[in-house]
Amino acid sequence: MKSAGIDIGSRTIKTVILENDTVIHREVADATSRPAETAKRRLRELRDIPVVATGYGRSLLELEGIPSVTEIKACAYGTRFRAPEAQVLIDIGGQDLKTVQLDIRGRVVKFEMNDRCAAGTGKFLEIMAEKLEYTIGDFGTAALEGSDGLTISSLCTVFAESEVIGLINKGALRTDIARAVHKSVVRKITGMCKRLDTSRSTIHLTGGGALNRAVAVLLEKELGVTIAIPEDPQSIVALGAAVIAARNS
Repeated sequence: MKSAGIDIGSRTIKTVILENDTVIHREVADATSRPAETAKRRLRELRDIPVVATGYGRSLLELEGIPSVTEIKACAYGTRFRAPEAQVLIDIGGQDLKTVQLDIRGRVVKFEMNDRCAAGTGKFLEIMAEKLEYTIGDFGTAALEGSDGLTISSLCTVFAESEVIGLINKGALRTDIARAVHKSVVRKITGMCKRLDTSRSTIHLTGGGALNRAVAVLLEKELGVTIAIPEDPQSIVALGAAVIAARNS
């Protein structure tokens, strides 16, 4: 039996198809300026398969009769599909940041969500990488090569950008600035995690931000726990929606 999940994010649209609890297809596409049309094109390819939508744009498909679930729930299902023991999750999306606590049965018992500014999100990292003339792929590597000592004190994207420009003008090394930017993101995430039970030995990191190795390394150091990154973390939320579609069919 096949099922599908579609995660309509602010930056990308992720699709996962399951068959008998095995991922047989996954795709990450640019959301473009017209995400509803992009998502509907994907739906035409998924006809006759049970589908569940999620993500900030999930309401775009409700008029098509497609059931939807929250990103929090889908993230929980997707992560537990890959790691059945997972109880603390951090999801770094393009324009939001989520920390989630699950009970032993995988039910969401508490969560924090930062969705009103870009602080700590993929968009924040993207803007800072561009200002420092790095590709987003090289930005994390540069941060791991940098040294401690610099601080980006503001979590506001506009003010943080001004701080970065100031450090560049003072002649600071780009790698050191990159590290300071990543540490500011980690401070934001750590502050949200303080409201969860992080006494577990492992925290699971998902979303596009999980592809940035520096975030994981610095989080491990700051929180004193192991950071586990599931296979294809950017599609975990879509995977969770596909799992829910299979269970509901």
